[in-house]
Amino acid sequence: MTTFSFAKPDSFIFKNRKIGIVAFPNAQSLDITGPFEVFSFASSTLQMLGICEQNIYTLTVLAATPGPVTTMSGLQIIADQAYGDPDSEFDTLMIAGGNITGELANVKLLDWIKAMEPRVNRLASVCTGAFLLAESGLLDGCKATTHWHYCQQLARNYPQVQLEPDHIFVRDGNIFTSGGITSGIDLALAMLEDDWGQELALYVARFLVVFLKRPGGQSQFSHYLTCEASRRPDLRELQAWIIAHIRDDLQVEILAERMAMSSRNFARLFLAETGMTPAKFVEMARIDQARHLLETTDIAVETIADKAGFKDPERMRRAFIRQLGVNPQNYRQRFSKAIAG
Repeated sequence: MTTFSFAKPDSFIFKNRKIGIVAFPNAQSLDITGPFEVFSFASSTLQMLGICEQNIYTLTVLAATPGPVTTMSGLQIIADQAYGDPDSEFDTLMIAGGNITGELANVKLLDWIKAMEPRVNRLASVCTGAFLLAESGLLDGCKATTHWHYCQQLARNYPQVQLEPDHIFVRDGNIFTSGGITSGIDLALAMLEDDWGQELALYVARFLVVFLKRPGGQSQFSHYLTCEASRRPDLRELQAWIIAHIRDDLQVEILAERMAMSSRNFARLFLAETGMTPAKFVEMARIDQARHLLETTDIAVETIADKAGFKDPERMRRAFIRQLGVNPQNYRQRFSKAIAG
């Protein structure tokens, strides 16, 4: 087991921080329990080692009423107290995600979140909890993220938000938003590092068997081709054709000719309908094919580059770094079913 020593400066003052985590029916349980475990384990570690006699974090689960809250999985979590008190005192307030449809019309919750924003040092959301911050107006003009699967919906519903879909978490002033589900753990570890330094945060990350700073962004976990041109059957057919002919020459001019359009008009239409350029769609389709081969086979990276249409392994490596934040070899080590099996 990794040993841990905390170098406490003579002038160091321990501070208890109150953390509130908002739960609601059909919340994602890991959005609540993930950050809870990070902060709780940090407190117990320092107490176990005799460094601190009291909890460095006091954790409170809040809901519409105290008592059991049934999450999406059916797991019940006990809320300690009700939200809504305008005089609530928290250092950090975290909003869980999950099925938030009903909560978007919860005026009491939205008004309370908005009222709490200037009263807390940190206001954070996990996963789709970002929709509640956006609905309250607190993300207007702010950089933010959410679960990769819901990024397009957030951008469509709240165009004032400066969406950064690939980020594990984003900080804009005192507002933090994180991506999908387990990213709440990443966010809590980052907060722990801000509060107590890297040494404690790294120890907690190691004990929980997670990265302190996860390499890459959300894209490495998402299915890339989620940008169907729903209003244009001809573009949907072209996208399917691209995927089926991934090794072909797929330059814009060739795709435009297939659509019987000028390159300029085709590029403009494709961007308007899908939210990305034709070149980026082709690159993402090739990455998606390469990811599949890296995950399910043990064939050489050079061969995968050819089969995915990159031809050159270096070109594939640059595309992976640009879009996923990891190179093909590291991606295979992390996700390969062939190796894991």
